[in-house]
Amino acid sequence: QGMGAKAETGKNVTVNYTGKLLDGKVFDSNVDSKFKHVEPYTFKLGGGSVIKGWEEGIALFNAGGKGTLYIPSPLGWGSRANGQIPPNSITIFDVEVIEVK
Repeated sequence: QGMGAKAETGKNVTVNYTGKLLDGKVFDSNVDSKFKHVEPYTFKLGGGSVIKGWEEGIALFNAGGKGTLYIPSPLGWGSRANGQIPPNSITIFDVEVIEVK
């Protein structure tokens, strides 16, 4: 869970993450240089800039926390395809909450 500040609505949260499909295929990561964006990702929790599964899942962490989020399709991209993510896909994210401000 982490011992730092709680990730709460309205706070800026900085994370490292790797997203994959149920078959293990990685579709995005900010810790793998092949995806060409290796800087930590910061977003405002509750601001609507990330999928609902992240809004709900990241709120369970404190700064310093690490875990895996299993995102059902309705809390992810639903029936829409998104790049390498087929419609109605369950997605898995390994996340590390680096900072909460």
